[in-house]
Amino acid sequence: MSQDGVLLLGGAGFIGSALARRLARENMPVHILGRHQQDQLEHVLPQCGTVVHLACSTTPSASAACASLELGNLTLTLRLLDLLKNQPKTHLIFFSSGGTVYGNPRTLPVTEDSPLAPLSNHGASKVSQEAFCSALRTEGHPLTILRPSNAYGPGQMMKSGFGLIRTMLEHARAGTPLEIWGDGENIRDFIYIDDIVEASLRLIKLPQDAGTYNLGSDMGFSINQVRGIVEAACGKELQTNYRPARGTDVRCVVLDSSRLKARLGWQAAVGLVDGITRTWDWLKRHG
Repeated sequence: MSQDGVLLLGGAGFIGSALARRLARENMPVHILGRHQQDQLEHVLPQCGTVVHLACSTTPSASAACASLELGNLTLTLRLLDLLKNQPKTHLIFFSSGGTVYGNPRTLPVTEDSPLAPLSNHGASKVSQEAFCSALRTEGHPLTILRPSNAYGPGQMMKSGFGLIRTMLEHARAGTPLEIWGDGENIRDFIYIDDIVEASLRLIKLPQDAGTYNLGSDMGFSINQVRGIVEAACGKELQTNYRPARGTDVRCVVLDSSRLKARLGWQAAVGLVDGITRTWDWLKRHG
């Protein structure tokens, strides 16, 4: 059986949908499964030389009060890893989380060799899944771990508690008040969807890769700064309510993506101002 296909597990989401479109343009066979379709993994996997694992059912806020909500994510990843033991040449690209696994890093920008110290159950779950992936990698399996920063861009749907830029733009469009937890000076790294897709495609074309990489813009912006950029792009002021800070929110994280740049010859091409403007233009057409 041919193994030319690429399986996008969780491929109906924001990143998966954008990646699927790009792979189709590259004439690469694409298979898409959701996290509730585990029963189809055994049938689809033998057709695929690459698996991109994007599936995740939680956000940091969603599982904050209930760690057991992360069990579904762990179960799916372990099921996939068990099956991949029978396909030792199938390349797995696991999407972790550069925004949560490091907690509050000691130095910035944070490198892949920095300690993993998640503050949230979601981040702890990603670290756990990384550990199981690393165990399979020690057996010689080609397995890439990606730690992306905060993804945004056209095509991102509204999801409560997830996607700061998309949430801000939605409030600007609807004229509804935005809640900011804390003083708005928490700093984040943001990466545009096209840059994520380009990096992912290049990794797919390296079937023997077995690295761990940050995937970000190498630049940090406070929530208040992002708010200002959104207001400028939309031409309107956001109504904002500041709420008490939450203990699971990372104060400051900016990713060092130099390892990925060296491996792929890749660099984030879309800056935050341009990316937010493009996203706002898309939302006005499709919102």
